[in-house]
Amino acid sequence: MIKANARGVSGPTEKFEPITVERRDLDSRDVLIEIKYAGICHSDIHCAHSEWKEETYPVIPGHEIAGIVMETGSDVKKYKSGDRVGVGCMVDSCGECENCKKGEEQFCLKGATMTYADVDKYGDHTYGGYSTHIVVPEDFVLHIPEGIELDVAAPLLCAGITTYSPLNRWGAGPGKKVAVVGLGGLGHMGVKIANAMGAEVTVLSQTLNKKEDGLRLGADHYYATSDASTFETLAGTFDLIINTVSAKIDVDAFLSLLTVDGALVNVGAPSEPLSLNVFSLLGGRRSFAGSMIGGIPETQKMLDFCAEHGIGSEIEVISADQIDEAYERVMASDVRYRFVIDAGTIGAE
Repeated sequence: MIKANARGVSGPTEKFEPITVERRDLDSRDVLIEIKYAGICHSDIHCAHSEWKEETYPVIPGHEIAGIVMETGSDVKKYKSGDRVGVGCMVDSCGECENCKKGEEQFCLKGATMTYADVDKYGDHTYGGYSTHIVVPEDFVLHIPEGIELDVAAPLLCAGITTYSPLNRWGAGPGKKVAVVGLGGLGHMGVKIANAMGAEVTVLSQTLNKKEDGLRLGADHYYATSDASTFETLAGTFDLIINTVSAKIDVDAFLSLLTVDGALVNVGAPSEPLSLNVFSLLGGRRSFAGSMIGGIPETQKMLDFCAEHGIGSEIEVISADQIDEAYERVMASDVRYRFVIDAGTIGAE
């Protein structure tokens, strides 16, 4: 077994503390990665605090992982020692079902194995990227192209693919008008990627506090949703709206902003149900949809796209001792726009 230093929590109200975990010895198709950086996603906070379901502790979060290959199993073909790589939200799937064969492993019919707070095929609890090392099957390791530094690449493994996937699927590009609801960890990536795809991009945020940032990141327009006139001014405007916020929204109000055949796609995950009036859909043949990360092939496509266009996340690098403070700041919306942990600061227990 391989010893790795990590930071985790032993209960839903506990602080982060040093933990030593065991990573499995390499199977023939496994890759051992030295983690350099790990992004902090809001999902990490939900999990650490058992807000979505009752978790098994300790929990070591982290599914935005960037690092360097240290060692590979005897049958690994794609990677070698020294390669720059990433790991996202999944570390395995059945590989045999229809969805897996289509490269949509996130929808594995037998259930994909999540990077943390899950149980793998060996019966072991999975621990995430708030650690110094991780062992992952090669098919769930991504190549990080030259042109993207590892620290700004780490959040692409969740925030990047979560926004890229619906933008790609619903055809964001030249001639399309795209709105991004919320300018946070997800939203700022949505703006950057939609702009690079050639779409006309609008940010819809509660206030105009981040307008200067939004325009700098690639938005063409910026409106405050707290201003009722926004919904009158923009009625029937957008081909696609990506909702990145995890709070409850007035779905009917946002559907009214779509053109005929437009789509409102939720990537944020609010803790309470959303409701709508079906006539908001019927009136313009509109769609209300959801999207969850992307499969491994699409994630690699996203990384290559970001490298080609010089896209990385806007980050604040922190030490492992600052994780608790970072969680508090994320919940207070006091980050622009992603915290990234320097894994070199993770000490032994």
